Amino acid sequence: MIIVELIRDNNQAITGFKTSGHAGVAPRGQDIVCAGVSALVQSAIMGIERHLGRDIELMHDTAGTIKMELIGQPDSLTGAVLETMLLGLNEIAKLYPKSVRIIEHRR
Repeated sequence: MIIVELIRDNNQAITGFKTSGHAGVAPRGQDIVCAGVSALVQSAIMGIERHLGRDIELMHDTAGTIKMELIGQPDSLTGAVLETMLLGLNEIAKLYPKSVRIIEHRR
């Protein structure tokens, strides 16, 4: 199962996330659920870092875990990117509830 953990601040803005695990729908390299989650997460990271020019802390490992945290306060643009990522992740989780779980934490 893919676990997506979102971190929200007191204003409900997403300040970071962590993804871990594998969907297990198909063999590695052929799993459309893993590919969909990965595409959404990687696109959000690139949009925030490259397009918006925001500083982030990024960690990823060979097991597929990705962790991203904003450095500094979120703004409306980073919020739009992260909330859009979440919309896509929620749709995948609805279609594959046994393969994707989204957990939100408050700070």
